[in-house]
Amino acid sequence: MNWLHLVSYAFGGAFLANAVPHVVSGLMGQPFQTPFAKPPGRGLSSSTVNVLWGLFNIVIGYLLVCRVGDFELRNTSDVIALGLGALAMSLFLARHFGSLHGGDLRERS
Repeated sequence: MNWLHLVSYAFGGAFLANAVPHVVSGLMGQPFQTPFAKPPGRGLSSSTVNVLWGLFNIVIGYLLVCRVGDFELRNTSDVIALGLGALAMSLFLARHFGSLHGGDLRERS
């Protein structure tokens, strides 16, 4: 197993996790933060921009997971790498967006 493949799977998991809030917000017709808003990552972008940004993240995640190496769902190291990347990005997004949307309890004290 090439360790670079595992790094690719971790980044693929991060991109796939990042796609979720953007696609969901876009499908719900709600604005949400994207790198294209002003200020980047804090301002709101339209639901259309969010759907497009989410689908871009899905494509990049697909390329990193399915087109690099030979990702196998039955290979524990492949799945752990993907899961760790998704977990890391999910925790980062929870803290970042939580501070913007009132989900971070530390900001309320």
